[in-house]
Amino acid sequence: MSAALEAVEKAGLAHEVVRHGPAGSVAEAALKQGVEVHDVVKTLVVRRADGDFLFVLVPGGRSISWPKLRALLGVKRLSLPDAETAKAATGYERGTITPFGATTAWPVIADETVRGRTINLGAGERGVGLRVAADDAVTLLGGDFADISEPEAEIAEPEKDQ
Repeated sequence: MSAALEAVEKAGLAHEVVRHGPAGSVAEAALKQGVEVHDVVKTLVVRRADGDFLFVLVPGGRSISWPKLRALLGVKRLSLPDAETAKAATGYERGTITPFGATTAWPVIADETVRGRTINLGAGERGVGLRVAADDAVTLLGGDFADISEPEAEIAEPEKDQ
């Protein structure tokens, strides 16, 4: 059991484990999980300064609005760390990162568009997700909701098997 699943179980957060196998994109992950693209929420690690990170939760089909996030945090510069730095900061490899069970409980900011919805987050291992109520998850993580994203260019849906 991953550290994320252990953390969720220990906290008593209502959840469903979704074992969907490898996916090459958010659209493919949504198809495999039987949900819409916007229900798959990406956990991104953002660096504010050396050794200072936060988790940003953004639904599929949207990306971080850097100007909005910088304004919210009152900083002039933010960046995405490289894979090695992200793993050192969270304990998870890219593609498996989640705030649950991370080696450090960094602050969490969830995009406002996930408020009140059921979402699918990573579960700390490839091909496994957690279906949770966004409000309950963000509350448990001590996080906040904010308008921090913008629509991505249109996402092509993977072809379904005939």
